[in-house]
Amino acid sequence: MIRYRQIKLVFFLLGEMINFAPDEAPHPPMQLTEVKDKISARHFLRVPSIIYRSDPHWIPHLDKDTEAVFDPGVNQQYRRGDAVRWILRDRQGQLIGRVAAFVKDSQAAGQAVGGMGFFECIDNRDAAFMLFDACRQWLQERGMEAMDGPINFGDKERFWGLLVAGHGKPPPYLMNYHPPYYRRLFEAYGFRNYYEQYVYHSRTDVTLPPILEKKYQRLTESQAYRFECLRLSQLEQFAEDFRIIYNSAWSDAHKEFSPMTKQQALESFSSMKQVLDPDLLLFAYHHDRPVAFFIGIPELNELFRYVNGRLNLAGKLKFLYHRWRGRCRTIYGLIFGIIPEYQNRGLESALVMSLQRIVSEKNHYRFMYITWLGDFNPKMIRIVEHLGAERAFTLITWRKLFDEAAPFERHPVIQ
Repeated sequence: MIRYRQIKLVFFLLGEMINFAPDEAPHPPMQLTEVKDKISARHFLRVPSIIYRSDPHWIPHLDKDTEAVFDPGVNQQYRRGDAVRWILRDRQGQLIGRVAAFVKDSQAAGQAVGGMGFFECIDNRDAAFMLFDACRQWLQERGMEAMDGPINFGDKERFWGLLVAGHGKPPPYLMNYHPPYYRRLFEAYGFRNYYEQYVYHSRTDVTLPPILEKKYQRLTESQAYRFECLRLSQLEQFAEDFRIIYNSAWSDAHKEFSPMTKQQALESFSSMKQVLDPDLLLFAYHHDRPVAFFIGIPELNELFRYVNGRLNLAGKLKFLYHRWRGRCRTIYGLIFGIIPEYQNRGLESALVMSLQRIVSEKNHYRFMYITWLGDFNPKMIRIVEHLGAERAFTLITWRKLFDEAAPFERHPVIQ
């Protein structure tokens, strides 16, 4: 007969075997891996499809648009800055997150501020904080005192800000799209609202106030202003006009501003040639001096929703097919720009009036997005709302100060 003490010894030994058997060792913790090769780069691109697989409104960014940000041969920000990106896996090796960090040779408001972006993560605080910590450590090693995010390592008109209002409808092309719980993760880590940016939506057949027609006539008939659409045969000249206005309009408004070069302007316009509608790029001139612009393109997500982020041969054929069918009925207003000394003269309204006339003649576009209006620019917001546009999306650019005792200041308001 087996005695009680023998049974107790057997169970003790079994327990020790279970606890220390090599094949039953505990799973490793979450693994953060830097993207350094083509395989990890593909995994970086895959993460959003995991996060948004059950969201019917999500439209993936084109892989080529994302990869261009991290290609030193394409992105000129690498000439005076650097970037890094990571992917995050869980204990079973499944992809659960990604992030990137950027540093530029510039300062904002006396602080050395870096950036983080392309953040995607499951709803898990530990996972999100591991991604945020990686960015913070990398930036601190390079002398940064704070980080803004989620932002882009490049133009502000794309991949910028965290979506906090406007869920439940497809996003415009190149606009960030996020699940609502991301805001909770950013706030829990200590990010604070540096500024908000808005995207407005309107119909193209809206009746504009009569006073706008009077302003337009006054500008064109008695004050030597003229309004022209882009001509592809003179692409280089229009790119230069854009650069002149852009550098003048943005240098005073943004302390972090870096002037655009001629090459950058021409490359930007050349890269858009395949999707441009020249009638949607308007320029204002005063005595032949370029003084204002409105840059719009067809809302490409109405077409890219069919290609699943891949503009390979099959994707291009789908794109061309749905474009031929006229599926793109919305204008995506990328950016307004007016030289400071020509502001408060009615040029904003006149540009919109010119655009509406062109659109009504073509009778194709039905709606328009006007994007990237910062809450630090209340005058432009009032103008757009006066034109009948309604706010469709709200995004926040957050700032995290590494020194918790340092004073926090929001983006200054443009006077």
